[in-house]
Amino acid sequence: MDKTPRILIITTSAATMGADERPTGLWLEELTTPYYAFLDAGAEVTLASIQGGKVPVDPGSVKPAGENDPSVERALKDADFQARIAATPRFDTLDTAAFDAVVLPGGHGTMFDYPDSAALAKLVADFDAAGKVVAAVCHGPAGLVAARRADGRPVVAGRRVAGFTDSEERAMGLDQAVPFLLETRLKDLGAHYVSGPDFEPFAIRDRNLVTGQNPASAEPMAKLVFEAFHEMKPA
Repeated sequence: MDKTPRILIITTSAATMGADERPTGLWLEELTTPYYAFLDAGAEVTLASIQGGKVPVDPGSVKPAGENDPSVERALKDADFQARIAATPRFDTLDTAAFDAVVLPGGHGTMFDYPDSAALAKLVADFDAAGKVVAAVCHGPAGLVAARRADGRPVVAGRRVAGFTDSEERAMGLDQAVPFLLETRLKDLGAHYVSGPDFEPFAIRDRNLVTGQNPASAEPMAKLVFEAFHEMKPA
């Protein structure tokens, strides 16, 4: 792709785990790592969310200053980034057709609002049908589960897809808190689910679909997004 890529990142708006009042939201590293990778490479990046407004950040994803992933440390000091996540547009108010890629960062909040968003399911399906890049990391693939092709088949059916493993969910002690186990659901939808060792970096690309397994996979996911761009024909 010769032109400057335009990337839309859509975060969760869910601040609690459904009826369970435990706080959740976006896992910050899964946004900040690709966000800065894209910006530093010259891409145009727009942040949006499911409901608009302030993005809920999972408190477990932010440690005291100096103890975080480098991209999180950068974000904590970045006034422009902080202003963006404090007041995101609702993604379905944007001209989404103008973007070349959609990226779905994770966090447990995504399990509670991504799958129920018909607008997100349609956007994912439309981008996929157009050959645009669709990327998701960790619990972000929850945004893929409701997307259907024109023939009614799941977008993930027959595709190689990664996402937070069932064993990682159990290790976190949250397998009973989420509405479904992501690995199991992706397999049930006909995806060729693939994974690396728990909590280790692992990302995979199947044509224009890019997915990563866990927070540590945000960086390799971002690299595969650019790989996909480079193989796309100029618009």
